Formats: sequence, structure tokens, C-alpha cells
Amino acid sequence: MGHEVIAGHLHALADTSYKAFNAALIPNVSPEKMLGIRVPQLRSYAKELLRSDMDGGTHVVEDFLEALPHTLFEENMLHAMLLNLTVHSADEAFRMLDRFLPHVDNWAVCDALNVRAFHSSKADSHAVLRKINAWTGSGDTYTIRYAVDLLMKDFLDDPRFDPEQLELVAGIRSDDYYVNMVRAWYVATALAKQWDATIVMLFPDAPGELRLDDWTHNKSIQKACESRRITAERKSYLRTLKRNSHRE
Repeated sequence: MGHEVIAGHLHALADTSYKAFNAALIPNVSPEKMLGIRVPQLRSYAKELLRSDMDGGTHVVEDFLEALPHTLFEENMLHAMLLNLTVHSADEAFRMLDRFLPHVDNWAVCDALNVRAFHSSKADSHAVLRKINAWTGSGDTYTIRYAVDLLMKDFLDDPRFDPEQLELVAGIRSDDYYVNMVRAWYVATALAKQWDATIVMLFPDAPGELRLDDWTHNKSIQKACESRRITAERKSYLRTLKRNSHRE
């Protein structure tokens, strides 16, 4: 019953013009599976559902999170937002994400995941890193993308950062655009936050465990040069490290 109520509310928020805009940004999701709902509306609805459950003693959110797979893009977006708000421990996050990630089929839902439990000082960083390592070896595009995104958001600007994490990202081998793009974003962000450890990845004689494929190497430099967090002097130096490659 709760799932039907949620689906009905989502359909009521549908905007056909925004659907066309969103479909162009996320081409690997069929427009038939999109309603066209803006992210702030979905976030607001996620909070509304949680308040309603708390006030009424109901379990609509819990039932919805267990009802996988979903049909609509917006249902998956809502699922990601609810996970962000409701999961309070790393172990619970591992369980919920292992159920959800195989159903994630686009970058928008993947990048919407930002689980609070992993930010907590109570989280076992070694357990989280072991899980990230397992996810990067999953062979699934968006599970890998999520793992790298998590490493970027939660570990780069944190006492938990370790240069070995750079090796993990460098060691991923994939021809998938969405995997290699997040790897490039990771390296560009790492250059802004951990320059001394990261710049070694881009040296011509970079150690094998840190050496990137040509596309990710050059895209990392491009994204770093677009960043406001990196000095002009460093950007000039980065451009000298670009590799000649025929692949765009």
C-alpha cells in the first residue's frame, strides 16, 4: 500500500518539460521510466515521508526500501535519498547498498548516494575501505563508480586518507566512460587536496601501481585545470604532463 501511495505522489509531481531535459542528461535511462521531477522536490518528499512515518508510527519508508527493484528513475532517486537519511551504521549501510547498487543503472542515482553512516567517527574505516575495495572489483559500472565517489567524498580530505587509496583507483581497469570519468574526478580532486602524494600518478615514470591509462590520465589533468582549487602555476605544470593520445 505504501509503495502505491509513493508512486501516486511521484506521478502527481511529474513535469513533462523537465522530463525531456533530464532524459537528455541521462541518455542510458529510457524516457518511459522517467516522470520529470526536480531533485529539490524529491529531497523534500523524502523528508516528508520520514516525518510521516515518525508521526504516524508507520513503516512506509522501510517497506519502500525493501521493495526492489523499482520501475521508475525517480523511485531510484528517492531510494538513494532515503538511504542517505535513514542508514545510521556502516554495517547497515553495507547491507542496504549491496541490495540497491545492482539496480542502479545511471550516474545520477549513483552520485545521489551520500550515506551519513560513512561520515561518522564511529565508522570502522578499515571495514569501509575493505568494502570499497570489494566494490571496485565487482565488475559492475555503477557499483565501481559509487566506490570511487565514496573514496573521493569521505577520505581525500580526511585523516583517514592513505596514499594506497590512490593505487586502488589507479588499478581499476575499465573501458566504461562512467567508471573512468569518476576516476578522473577523483584524481583531479586528489590533486587539490593531496597534491604531493597525487602528482606522482601523472609523472612520465609513475610507478606501475599508480600509472593511469591515457584517457583517464589526460582527463584528470583537464579536470584539475578546470578547478578553482588548484593554482595557476600548478595548472601550467600539469599541462606539461599531458600524454599524446589518439583516443578522445
